[in-house]
Amino acid sequence: MALSDEPAAGGPEEEAEEETLVFRAALEAFGESAETRALLGRLREVHGGGVAREVALERFRVIMDKYQEQPHLLDPHLEWMMNLLLDIVQDQTSPASLVHLAFKFLYIITKVRGYKTFLSLFPHEVADVEPVLDLVTDQNPKDHETWETRYMLLLWLSVTCLIPFDFSRLDGNLLTQPGQTRMSIMDRILQIAESYLIVSDKARDAAAVLMSRFITRPDVKRSKMAEFLDWSLCNLASSSFQTLQGVITMDGMLQALAQIFKHGKREDCLPYAATVLRCLDDCKLPESNQTLLRKLGVKLVQRLGLTFLKPRVAAWRYQRGCRSLAANLQLLAQGQSEQKPLIPTEDADEDDDVPEGVESVIEQLLVGLKDKDTVVRWSAAKGIGRMAGRLPKALADDVVGSVLDCFSFQETDKAWHGGCLALAELGRRGLLLPSRLVDVVAVILKALTYDEKRGSCSVGTNVRDAACYVCWAFARAYEPRELKPFVTAISSALVIAAVFDRDINCRRAASAAFQENVGRQGTFPHGIDILTTADYFAVGNRANCFLVISVYIAGFPEYTQPMIDHLVTMKINHWDGVIRELAVKALHNLTQRAPEYSATQVFPRLLSMTLSPDLHTRHGSILACAEVAYALYKLAAQENRPVTDHLDEQAVQGLKQIHQQLYDRQLYRGLGGELMRQAVCVLIEKLSLSKMPFQGDTIIDGWQWLINDTLGCLHLISSHSRQQIKDAAVSALATLCSEYYMKEPGEADPAIQEKLITQYLAELRSPEEMTRCGFSLALGALPGFLLKGRLQQVLAGLRAVTHTSPEDVNFPESRRDGLKAIARICQTVGVKPGAPDEAVCRENVSQIYSALLGCMNDYTTDSRGDVGGWVRKAAMTGLMDVTLLLAQSQPELIEAHICERIMCCVAQQASEKIDRFRAHAISVFLTLLHFDSPPIPHVPHRGELEKLFPRSDVASVNWNAPSQAFSRITQLLGLPTYRYPVLLGLVVSLGGLTESTVRHSTQSLFEYMKGVQSDPQALGSFSRTLLQIFEDNLLNDSHPFAVKLLALCKKEIKNSKDVQKLLSAIPVFCEMVQFPGNVRRSALLQLCLLLCHRFPLIRKSTASQVYETLLTYSDVVGADVLDEVVTVLSDTAWDAELAVVREQRNRLCDLLGVPRPQLVPQVTLSPAQHEAPVLPRALECSGASGCAQLLPVHPHGPFPRLMSGPLGLRDQQSCLLWPLPAPVGPCGI
Repeated sequence: MALSDEPAAGGPEEEAEEETLVFRAALEAFGESAETRALLGRLREVHGGGVAREVALERFRVIMDKYQEQPHLLDPHLEWMMNLLLDIVQDQTSPASLVHLAFKFLYIITKVRGYKTFLSLFPHEVADVEPVLDLVTDQNPKDHETWETRYMLLLWLSVTCLIPFDFSRLDGNLLTQPGQTRMSIMDRILQIAESYLIVSDKARDAAAVLMSRFITRPDVKRSKMAEFLDWSLCNLASSSFQTLQGVITMDGMLQALAQIFKHGKREDCLPYAATVLRCLDDCKLPESNQTLLRKLGVKLVQRLGLTFLKPRVAAWRYQRGCRSLAANLQLLAQGQSEQKPLIPTEDADEDDDVPEGVESVIEQLLVGLKDKDTVVRWSAAKGIGRMAGRLPKALADDVVGSVLDCFSFQETDKAWHGGCLALAELGRRGLLLPSRLVDVVAVILKALTYDEKRGSCSVGTNVRDAACYVCWAFARAYEPRELKPFVTAISSALVIAAVFDRDINCRRAASAAFQENVGRQGTFPHGIDILTTADYFAVGNRANCFLVISVYIAGFPEYTQPMIDHLVTMKINHWDGVIRELAVKALHNLTQRAPEYSATQVFPRLLSMTLSPDLHTRHGSILACAEVAYALYKLAAQENRPVTDHLDEQAVQGLKQIHQQLYDRQLYRGLGGELMRQAVCVLIEKLSLSKMPFQGDTIIDGWQWLINDTLGCLHLISSHSRQQIKDAAVSALATLCSEYYMKEPGEADPAIQEKLITQYLAELRSPEEMTRCGFSLALGALPGFLLKGRLQQVLAGLRAVTHTSPEDVNFPESRRDGLKAIARICQTVGVKPGAPDEAVCRENVSQIYSALLGCMNDYTTDSRGDVGGWVRKAAMTGLMDVTLLLAQSQPELIEAHICERIMCCVAQQASEKIDRFRAHAISVFLTLLHFDSPPIPHVPHRGELEKLFPRSDVASVNWNAPSQAFSRITQLLGLPTYRYPVLLGLVVSLGGLTESTVRHSTQSLFEYMKGVQSDPQALGSFSRTLLQIFEDNLLNDSHPFAVKLLALCKKEIKNSKDVQKLLSAIPVFCEMVQFPGNVRRSALLQLCLLLCHRFPLIRKSTASQVYETLLTYSDVVGADVLDEVVTVLSDTAWDAELAVVREQRNRLCDLLGVPRPQLVPQVTLSPAQHEAPVLPRALECSGASGCAQLLPVHPHGPFPRLMSGPLGLRDQQSCLLWPLPAPVGPCGI
């Protein structure tokens, strides 16, 4: 398909995302406060279970989920919500179900806002410790319905552990009775926390939080810390991540250890850090396939590393100084510079020894940067930043160097992503000194365009997104003068990513980073102007970015050349064909911004890429050559100069040689040949439009061969790209003929005209449907001077293509394209009186209308559905185009009966069931009705129609929606001319499968009938029309399919001894009793014959299946005899002797109303025939099943030899078939 210049609409996922973002951004406060208060106040009424409880819970969940993106809006309301719920929990009279429900509501709030914000709101007085501890103790860890209760209670208990009193003071006297000792509160909490660290639900996370708050207490750490660490390390060592229980246990232990080393004091944790690190190394967590375990391992490793190092702020770090955006902008407005950054000083502890375990920790964190999961890499990046902040300057610089090693092209995209995250963390913390920016910016620029092909797609989206995050972080971290040497490169790279990246997330990330740099740095060229055009929402539409925004930005000289270079280097060879095509369209637009650079620098590069071994590079470069050449032509045409003023002779020759070079290398063959054919067809079209000086050159013959060969082998092209290639070839043909086949103005070269027309008309008779499609469209695309003198011949050939014959009834595409070609030809040649071979006139208009109207009844269906709809749609479009053409030129050629038929056919389509065809039909109908240049003559009931469909309402109605369309279409039932076709279409809609179509069409029809029920005349007309439709569309009992199928089955099993074949035929005959009339009678007769087959298995199987069929299809026999029929079928021993079976079979024949199989009477023999006697046919003719076992009776006795009959050989002890002069049996034997 030729590349258009119109920007495509954004994808549905992009539009949906934008709507969601706008909706979420609109939330400014917690608007459901009153409803939530009422909901919480009703908990005592609904806690008992049932629907009311579930409705309340679900409604609260829906309210809270709205604030997932803006949870801070809940902060002013958290306290009263918690108080209402905790009042229920602390009320001793509250039943257990109510308490559990309250905790479910608390968990929903916690899930949205996060437990860290929520913890401080729990009551945490000394008096709360034991009640909460008792509540936790009373819980059943195995109750899967109340896990929210246990989770919230453990969090609550963790807050109470922060009381500044020794737990021993709460124990009192532990000796309650002689010989019995009560557990201390400290032991009870430890026991509970340890027990919940190995459960499989969410309570495990809360237990880790509890353990970190509890074990780091001054009174607990002295006596319990070593014991707990020993217990946890033993559990870690004895667990395996290969088992489910092992994963659960390791998860709990790692969470608890990470929280302890996070919240504990360094001097308390340091003695155990080395031991924990060794145990963690022995667990070999990087080899686990559990993402969560690897993440927790990285978190624990970094916490151990921070324990090894003294907590301090590195004196050598880079400090920007003023970090306020408002202050920064104010200073810039006043013409002042920012506050000077603090100059890094030498670290006083530079000579301190680094503990031994630090190197191992950093090594593991660097490995974590390359993990296959993002959460692990993100955790490792934060660990790198935290560790580097406590290292001496030299060692921190070594860490930066190790991070930069991740940006090798031998590394995977995971390493690049982790490296970007680490650099962002280092820069954000001021740990990336300006001296390193040269190396860092170089790799970030590469990361902004990182895209590695993997199979049929690519990886690198996350890398580019992280690189944008690095640029965002740098904008906040450095003073403008530090980044000034890199402003040009970074700004161009961010603009390119914001406009040309394939993924919406990366484009938006780049736009956000660009905006941050404009605001924080203030040095990006034309930053404000670009941001107003390429803001966060504008870059959501990819086509708009490539084709509109890019043109605006390229108007700034700083960005023009980098954008063009990026398209040539990275995008025209992209693996995604959509991106390649958008890129070449963008290159076409940008060429006008830099024509000299495009002609002298870009074009030679594109020509050299047309012979690349990479398929995508060849495809994109050929398309790019076509678009750039056409763009240069348009620039030259504005100054009335030829395109050769921009392109030198070498470039022109290079364009000419592209086709021949591809042909010589056989690159038009195979799967890649599809892309090459499409690209070169676009090249032909654009070069023809560019008026390249190729008249009389042999390359024209080569191009013509390619177009003809492409149209002739469409059936060999994959279905997903066939339409695009066909359209590209047809467009190329139209421009090629217009430019190079005109001998004189308005006159064609007779030889070329004869050759093309004759060849294309011959191809219309091809047995390949796709070939007929291609050459039909090709004839329709021919310019008028080539059709002059051959119009009647061409129209006759196309009318033959649109004709539906039994041989090609299932090939609607050729009929559709034939109709399109007829309509296009009519528009090409126009209207001219008395010239049937040159233009549309009175002599040929009736034939044109006949072809178009004849296809309005095409209802062909196949596995794809109503494929005849394609033909009807093309016919409606053609009728509209031809009618409008005649109305503008010679309206007298539109006869009244033709116009009436057109409007009725279109009205019928406007009331049918398929939305897109109905909408198209209504559009055609209203276009014909409201056309006023001049108005279409002879439109039936024009005045009434204009009142029913006023011009002002046309645009406001969504005709695709059944709810809006049918209520208006049914009003046409009141107009006699339109009543029959509209009602016929409505009948089809009423019988459709789509619920909305059936409901609205039925409702609209009933509304009309209610309106006319008081008018006997209107109701009578409606009723008569409905009966007429029913009569005209009665089903034919003798459907050709059923008759032919029955005949073929009888023929297939005739004289067959193959039991499997006979068994397979029985269900076919059984299902054919659904067809009424002769087909049903013949099928029942065949089944009756099979009931007396010589094989008992066949008789029994037939009886069984006939029994099931008669019960399934109750209309086959009358209700008065059905019970008797099924009784005979079920009670008869069908494997008994044939004499017994035949009697019951004959009884069935009488009940079913089919004739009994009769014995053939003996044939009287002449004296001459006695010399070669022939036995009478003393058996039942079975046509399908062979014969019954009846012995022949003959006055001369049985013959002691084999006899041959029409059904084969039988001996005298078998049933014999003797030849008769003519078929006499009921089966025609």
